Amino acid sequence: MVSVNDLTMEFSAHPIFSDVSFVVNKNDKIGLAGKNGAGKSTMLKIIAGLQQPTSGTVSKPQEVTIGYLPQQMKLADDTSIINEAKKAFAHLDEHKAKLDELNNELATRTDYESESYARLIENIEYLNDRLAMEGADNMEAEVEKTLTGLGFNREDFDRPTSEFSGGWRMRVELAKILLQKPDLLLLDEPTNHLDIESIQWLEQFLANKAKAVMLVSHDRAFLDNVTRRTIEISCGKVYDYKVSYTPYTELRRERVEQQMRAYENQQKQIADIKAFIERFRYQATKAIQVQSRIKQLEKIVPIEVDEVDTSRLRLKFPPAPRSGDFPLILEDVGKAYGSHQVFDHAEFRIRRGEKVAFVGKNGEGKSTLVKCIMGEIDHTGMLKLGHNVKIGYFAQNQAQMLDENLTVFETIDNVAVGDIRLKIRDILGAFMFGGEASDKKVKVLSGGEKTRLAMIKLLLQPVNFLILDEPTNHLDLKTKDILKDAIRDFDGTVIVVSHDRDFLDGLVEKVYEFGGGKVKENLGGIYDFLRSKNLENLRELELSKSPSAEQGKSKSDATRNNTQDSATDNVASPAKLSYAEQKAREKVLKKAEKKVKDSEAEISRLEALQKEIEDKISAGDTSAETLEAYAKAQKDLENGMSIWELATMELEELRGQ
Repeated sequence: MVSVNDLTMEFSAHPIFSDVSFVVNKNDKIGLAGKNGAGKSTMLKIIAGLQQPTSGTVSKPQEVTIGYLPQQMKLADDTSIINEAKKAFAHLDEHKAKLDELNNELATRTDYESESYARLIENIEYLNDRLAMEGADNMEAEVEKTLTGLGFNREDFDRPTSEFSGGWRMRVELAKILLQKPDLLLLDEPTNHLDIESIQWLEQFLANKAKAVMLVSHDRAFLDNVTRRTIEISCGKVYDYKVSYTPYTELRRERVEQQMRAYENQQKQIADIKAFIERFRYQATKAIQVQSRIKQLEKIVPIEVDEVDTSRLRLKFPPAPRSGDFPLILEDVGKAYGSHQVFDHAEFRIRRGEKVAFVGKNGEGKSTLVKCIMGEIDHTGMLKLGHNVKIGYFAQNQAQMLDENLTVFETIDNVAVGDIRLKIRDILGAFMFGGEASDKKVKVLSGGEKTRLAMIKLLLQPVNFLILDEPTNHLDLKTKDILKDAIRDFDGTVIVVSHDRDFLDGLVEKVYEFGGGKVKENLGGIYDFLRSKNLENLRELELSKSPSAEQGKSKSDATRNNTQDSATDNVASPAKLSYAEQKAREKVLKKAEKKVKDSEAEISRLEALQKEIEDKISAGDTSAETLEAYAKAQKDLENGMSIWELATMELEELRGQ
């Protein structure tokens, strides 16, 4: 569908990648991998036609459409949320206007046998088919479904875009691109401004409804759930793997090990040749052999080894004084801005050593409660910090608090104590400040680089209570692993505000959900919470909710009342239908029920297969073939669950009609 041919890109005579070629096929789901600066975003821009390569071409059929979401973009603020989203269908308005023009012409024509009349009919049929295919009659519903899926409330649709933050306006741009249904979606860090529920919705959309997708993301779970192919850019070359991200990392490790063995063998060969040359350089009887060795040395093409894997580097927080048994106690805590109650009646205790997550949709109060804990804003109720609590706080704007006149090395050297000072260069390298980058002034760093530097600074301070607000937004996957290991080994207390499921998985043992003005405690890890949340969402999906009617109710009251309303609707609606309509409805329902039943059977089969492979691994079979089969079984099961969820949603929607 899209062919990349011998692509080379250079910046200031420095090659980013050279002679790169690959093909994006119809319905491919591709993750672009590589360290920061490898050229992933540049590759997306070139394929989108927004940047010209130094040499090489990108070829595609004329009818193939491409949608591109950059990390940052200029956003318009001249209309409402819903009207901005509807701009995605501007081309349909053009089609409709052209169709009206052709129909008017058709009404005046009488030359029924002419070639031009036949072409007119063909053009009308083409436009009708195009409008039908692109869902012109269902435009309003598609816009609403996409905006709500990305986290907008229906009461926000008519609000001006200027009232929303940059992150929310980026969601509108993402909605517009998804609504255009391009043949190839190019997405650069699409999850940076999304909460967990919106990310899950986007995953299902990309996996089940989008056509071809190529994306850059630092969210491992998102990559695993969406992609089926990984293209890595490394050392100026491209490596193409027909697997999602997690299996790719294992294959990549094997490739680097092979490269390292080949590199070491080559270095030994070079050393032997040089030793021979030095030994016999001045012996006339060996002149021919020496010249032969010199030519042999000149012909050797150096083997490049991909960047060294620093994920094994372990950071450890310095020892801190012991805090009291309960570092944080909340009783009946609430926060309101004017008439808007962000949350109320929040009550919980966090024990020393617990690691918990704050999750929920944006705007539900996660960062607000963190600010209450930090004493930055007032609140109602009792919020008490325990004895001898020393807080290390990473805010989303933490980077702005750095001294811009210091260098990167000086910034860290000023806070490092003890033996850790001997490892500053290694730590900076792990966070992509290796070599000359450590001597840069803070003021010349990008926003992402400043964020990483602020994170390193926090890691080295002696604290016993960490509060991290979206700590992973600008960290690549390897750096996130280093940070996660450090937090996991930290013997103090941790609150993490994050939408990154992979980062939270295995890190937190309790989840606090913010939503509907409440803070709800959920025992267990992030995936335990998500599983329970999915079931709850499925129950709620069958309800015909009215936003205005639901205000002021608890979630359980709203669910119970709406369930009763839905049941009443289900009983009453068939009586309003004719016999033929009832039969048609029953047929559609049976088909939807069969789809759910079939997907449940498939899930059972996949679970049994996964259990079978797990038993093999437990018995000691850790061959590459078995591990690859296990990764595939996990992926297939996740896809099966998504298909089942969509089928169930469709069935409940039909039952609620």
